[in-house]
Amino acid sequence: MGNTPRVIIHLLIINVIFFFGSKVSGAISNDFLALHYFENDKFIISQLFTHLFMHGNEAHLFFNMFGLWMFGSTLANIWGTNKFLFFYISSGLGAAVVQMIMYYLNIDSVTSTLLEYGVSNEIILNILKTGSANPMIFEYVPQSKLASMVGDYNAVMVGASGAIYGVLVAFTFMFPNSKLMLLFPPIPVKAKYLIPFIILGDFFFGFTSASIGPIAHFAHIGGAFTGFVMMWYWKNNQFNKNRWN
Repeated sequence: MGNTPRVIIHLLIINVIFFFGSKVSGAISNDFLALHYFENDKFIISQLFTHLFMHGNEAHLFFNMFGLWMFGSTLANIWGTNKFLFFYISSGLGAAVVQMIMYYLNIDSVTSTLLEYGVSNEIILNILKTGSANPMIFEYVPQSKLASMVGDYNAVMVGASGAIYGVLVAFTFMFPNSKLMLLFPPIPVKAKYLIPFIILGDFFFGFTSASIGPIAHFAHIGGAFTGFVMMWYWKNNQFNKNRWN
């Protein structure tokens, strides 16, 4: 890691510290540092930032940090510390906002239906908080949709994935013809083909039930979109030629 920028090294260290610290503190760290739905009692505005340094398990941490080191190092060397940090954190915040919007749309859709059938706000709030409902409710809303609403309301979002997606988009903007090696199968693919394909995969999994595990696909899309908008703006305003030291 001799040529790794100091900002990348510091981010790697901070993420590792947060990860092992969360293992020691347990649920307390998730309550205060992981990102909760904005209408949930556990939501704190600072979680929009702190969730970027929290990770669910070793694999989650490793792959995010590998992506940060592999692609972020190049960008940080070109942009400088301040510009990279601004871009990285902005992409992460954009990811959180988009995921929150998707949670809201799902929750609002179900609650609106229940209200139309005369279910009170108090009963709906109790369902959201406890996850239990009178079976009669299923006459108005399918059990699967009710479970989805409860899941979104109580969701806990962690990880730097959204910020990493922004970094991937920025790397593709600057080095579209760079060849990236796939793991399965082990063949090189140009960044301008691979990264859009990965993002399209998140669209597919985000809008279907084919996803494996609790992956915030819309956060990935949000980070990628935020990164794209910033890169497009910087390119048109010649900001890419300037370092922020």
